Amino acid sequence: MLSEDKISHLSHIILQMVKKSPLVTVKADEGRVLKEIKRVLASELAQQEDIDQKVRAKLASYSRGIVESSAEWDVLYRKTFEEETRKHAKT
Repeated sequence: MLSEDKISHLSHIILQMVKKSPLVTVKADEGRVLKEIKRVLASELAQQEDIDQKVRAKLASYSRGIVESSAEWDVLYRKTFEEETRKHAKT
C-alpha cells in the first residue's frame, strides 16, 4: 500500500498531466479535483490489496503447497489475480 504522501504526490502529477492535455479543461476547483483523484487512487489501491489477499489465501489453500515466488506460483498468482480482478469489475 502506498503512503498518504505518495498518493498525494501521484495526485499532483496526474492533475498536472490532465491540465497540460489539450483535450481536457479543468473547470472545478483544483483542490476538489485533487481530493477526487486521491479518493480514486486510494480506492483502487485498496481494491488491489483486497484482491491480492484473496489470491494469496486461495493459493495457500492448495493441498500441494506451492512455493511463493516459484515459476508455478507466479503463473498461478497472475492467472488467479486476473480472474479476481474480472469478478470485481463486474460488480
